[in-house]
Amino acid sequence: MSVSSAESSLVVVLVKAGRTKIRYPARLVRDDGTRITVRAPWAAPGVRDFGFVRFEPGDVFTEHYWRDSWFAVKEVRTAAGGLKGWYCDITRPAVLRNGELVVEDLDLDLWVSADGSSVLRLDEDEFEASGLAGRDPAAADAARRALDELELLARTDGLDRAFEYGPAEADESDGSG
Repeated sequence: MSVSSAESSLVVVLVKAGRTKIRYPARLVRDDGTRITVRAPWAAPGVRDFGFVRFEPGDVFTEHYWRDSWFAVKEVRTAAGGLKGWYCDITRPAVLRNGELVVEDLDLDLWVSADGSSVLRLDEDEFEASGLAGRDPAAADAARRALDELELLARTDGLDRAFEYGPAEADESDGSG
């Protein structure tokens, strides 16, 4: 089912370790039954400087979530539309219900710079410390495989090509808000 960007909004709920980490409103760009794409401004207060990228007020995130995959891919653009890169969260498959897109963050992350020259695996220490491998070994294995899959895509096909929509959806998914 393809949904026009003007038709709907929802709330993204990011859960970590059983608690809600952040909730923010987003505009539904498309839902094809498997992949859900939303667009939202930077939702945290102030600036977050990771050293390799800064997220700041005005940044626009086009976020891709899957009902059948263990990751989320977030294209990050400046307010003026310049591509910063992709921040990828390793998550359980997304669940959309009652106007909320619920996603459980599993600590592992991947950053890919706009030009693809920098691909960084992040938070592997947090993942190990989370105890997921002991509590849910199958989920921990799925998370590790998802991180490996995203890194391979980033280093070969590039995330811009791997997760783009066809030409008919370009107006909705180009980050222009």
